[in-house]
Amino acid sequence: MARIGFVGLGNMGLPMAQNLLKAGHQVEGVDINPAAVAKLTAAGGSSVETAKVAAARADVVITMLPSGKEVREVYLGASGIIENANEGTLLIDCSTIDVESARAVAAEAERRGLLMLDAPVSGGTGGATAGTLTFMVGGSTQAFMRAQSILEKMGKTIVHAGGAGNGQAAKICNNMILGVSMIAVSEAFVLAERLGLDHQKLFDISSRSSGQCWSMTSYCPVPGPVPASPANRDYQAGFTAAMMLKDLKLSQEAAKTSGAHTALGAEASKIYSRYVESGEGARDFSGIIRFVRG
Repeated sequence: MARIGFVGLGNMGLPMAQNLLKAGHQVEGVDINPAAVAKLTAAGGSSVETAKVAAARADVVITMLPSGKEVREVYLGASGIIENANEGTLLIDCSTIDVESARAVAAEAERRGLLMLDAPVSGGTGGATAGTLTFMVGGSTQAFMRAQSILEKMGKTIVHAGGAGNGQAAKICNNMILGVSMIAVSEAFVLAERLGLDHQKLFDISSRSSGQCWSMTSYCPVPGPVPASPANRDYQAGFTAAMMLKDLKLSQEAAKTSGAHTALGAEASKIYSRYVESGEGARDFSGIIRFVRG
């Protein structure tokens, strides 16, 4: 079993770390929130004060951080993970960040003789707790093969997307599809309401015909048709609107730098921005239907 330093014990990171403990790994947690660290220690883990200390002691370091800025800060510099990890340590960043930052950090890790993967996740807090996350992984084949047995303790689907940064590329492309499709599904249900068509009837038709998509069949934005969807819990978040907006902004940054034309992605980013600015950032992203209704 591996000695794992886990940096970032938030809503996603903590249950992921707890699943590693359940699998028999030794997990040492780092977080600015003492309550999160206390939950990890209560589950059988231990705490260390800084990422620097965790890196010096670990076989594997996993990070789950808010943005590229924090990832650069934690990995780079004299007090960073890369400078203080032992040669051959496996580094896995599960944050969702910009592709440029992911590739910059990976290049520095490689220069120092370390194996590194960018491995953002999909599946929300429910998937993190259940250990059913999807990992989209960028990095070398050697690093991916070494990481598989660890990632499998936290996720159900693990896909090697290619070289460094490709995990992040896959994540932002996937979530651009998700953001756009959730708006489209929401607009369809609002139109159905105005036309006097019952929610369940539209679901029964569209979920079995050409309108079928994940936003319809697994995460339906109206109460009733999909009992497990947040619409049945007043849009209590599995994946917040603020996080969706973050990912849509990342997709548009990537589109700009790569020269890709993503008109629907750009419009979805604007719509979610207005929704978050209305004070609904902590709601589930499927709550965008409320904004669509006006």
